[in-house]
Amino acid sequence: MATNILEAQGIVKQFGGLTAVNNVDFVIPKGTICSLIGPNGAGKTTFFNMITGLYVPTSGSMIFDDQSIVGLKPDQVTARGVGRTFQNIRLFANMTALENVLVGQHARLKANLLGILLQTRAVKAEEERARLRAIELLEFVGLGRQRVDEMSKNLPYGDQRRLEIARALATNPKLLLLDEPTAGMNPHETDALTRLMRQIRDELGITVLLIEHDMKVVMGISEKVTVLDHGGKIAEGLPEVVRSNEQVIEAYLGKGAAAQGKGGGGVRKAVVQSAEGR
Repeated sequence: MATNILEAQGIVKQFGGLTAVNNVDFVIPKGTICSLIGPNGAGKTTFFNMITGLYVPTSGSMIFDDQSIVGLKPDQVTARGVGRTFQNIRLFANMTALENVLVGQHARLKANLLGILLQTRAVKAEEERARLRAIELLEFVGLGRQRVDEMSKNLPYGDQRRLEIARALATNPKLLLLDEPTAGMNPHETDALTRLMRQIRDELGITVLLIEHDMKVVMGISEKVTVLDHGGKIAEGLPEVVRSNEQVIEAYLGKGAAAQGKGGGGVRKAVVQSAEGR
């Protein structure tokens, strides 16, 4: 059995004459929390979109759970076990919290059209199981039963983030991709969501990959950090190693800062502050 849930080799993505991702090798060990970081425009979200089937790599291989996912449609990738959230929240605004999570379970339901129309006993039982599971997930992410019937557009921003995670968990993923999950949150909300990410890995056994600009979150939760810049991988490893890498410092702050600090504590602090402000 493979120890890596995702293995990408030589991934290239071009849009016309622009190379957004350039020959990137990327591995995610099962059961880990990993981060993909880099300055704006580094190719992070493009890489996410290739994992989830929104984009097809121009070249390279991508193996998820021992099977190639290159060329699969997003719904097929979801069915294989990849869930995700988005940088900009994409909830169904005029649906309740419960309904949003039920949509996430759609790929796992087995009822056919005839059964749905006839409302057979089996269909009703499956619908009830789905409803109970959706409530469990809402409670797991910290929304609770009191939010079940609330319209998603009326939820506070932090709760909308949690709801989007609950919907992604409803797809029953093996790998969960979180695209800037703490963006726009205050420190208290950020700390709470960081704890939730650990719970997802520890209690549900789901591998987590996140794009995140808050370096405090990245360095505090990640077991491996991969850094992209201008579409290429410039560093990878343990958080404390990546934090001191001169190429990483240069990518965030420029050559002058890297030359002056040579990876020292002051420059590392500046990287954190710079990334948090993006």
